Amino acid sequence: MSLATSVATAFAERFGTTPALLVRAPGRVNLIGEHTDYNGGFVLPAAIDKEIFFAVAPNELGLIRLFSYDKQEQHEVALREAPLQPGPLAWANYLLGVTAQLQQRGLAVGGFDCVFGGTIPMGAGLSSSAAVECGLALALNELFNFGLNRLTLAQVAQKAEHEFAGVRCGLMDQFASLLSQAGQVVRLDCRSLEYEYFPFDTQAAQVVLCNSGVKHNLADSEYNLRRQQCEQGVAVLHRYYPHVQSLRGATLQQVEAHRAQLGDLVYRRCRYVIEENERVLTACAELNAGNLPAFGQQLYASHAGLRDDYEVSCPELDTLVELARVVPGVYGARMMGGGFGGCTINLVAPGQVEAFQATMAAGFEARYGRPLEMYQASIVAGVSALPQLTAAY
Repeated sequence: MSLATSVATAFAERFGTTPALLVRAPGRVNLIGEHTDYNGGFVLPAAIDKEIFFAVAPNELGLIRLFSYDKQEQHEVALREAPLQPGPLAWANYLLGVTAQLQQRGLAVGGFDCVFGGTIPMGAGLSSSAAVECGLALALNELFNFGLNRLTLAQVAQKAEHEFAGVRCGLMDQFASLLSQAGQVVRLDCRSLEYEYFPFDTQAAQVVLCNSGVKHNLADSEYNLRRQQCEQGVAVLHRYYPHVQSLRGATLQQVEAHRAQLGDLVYRRCRYVIEENERVLTACAELNAGNLPAFGQQLYASHAGLRDDYEVSCPELDTLVELARVVPGVYGARMMGGGFGGCTINLVAPGQVEAFQATMAAGFEARYGRPLEMYQASIVAGVSALPQLTAAY
């Protein structure tokens, strides 16, 4: 039985009716452009075939009834005139946050039932939280005919993360979950919100994710602190260059000229972001030229910046990148996501994937005494409603 069928069946068993809507919401990888989104910069993400499935239907009870298929936990709240508030259950807050953001836009969210479950590993940096938010956002948009476009839904989901999960994330994760296309990576300009798709040939390079096994929780990590440090840098630069509203508008020359005022720590944070934006543009040019070895060098440079200047890596991630660097058939590797754990992303020649995985598993276990979890990822389309399943629930 497929997971989508299992989720739909669980819905029928719990609520005594068939779901009105089935939705799949993918996780994402980000090839390059890390911690640039909240600085108005460039990112290069894609949705992948690690997904969360939702079964949803309206109810006439004025209640939101949620059930986590993976955790086998239920949560219920009453809809009221005032917008919803975060509660004690972390997983439910992502869903309540989306509902609250729709309410704040003046949209009449009715009572609804929802069962969801998925295959996105938690804490691996594949953005399971954005998939949860975006899947429900699209489901409620369809269910209640709100007529919001996908970019608006991504912004709704982003604000839900800010206000109900306490993570001041940029737009990349939610954008990738909703607007990705199969077989394409998408470069998003997080300042203008313009975007461009680039074909990514998985016959030439397979995406392989290596999970450090170190769980990260961005709300509890230094993610928000990094954002504050970037804002401190912008405040200093803005005094001398009034047009600089974010690090996207700053140059390396400006940062170097005011290194003393910035202080070493903020200087290094700013330098990383500006250099990473340039790496995204260079990487896209190499992708267009079909030069995967040159593209991969940008990944290695990105990791070095994240490790040394932005300081969001960890020993396990550094080890994985160093192990990958000497394996035949590897074009490039880097840590991916907010940092402090999660996965590395590796681009590997398809014929070398099996040997790569064997080498990485042996090297990691020798170093840390535990097995290495790895996933091969295909690039898929963003959030979508599924045709109703034909199985009897």
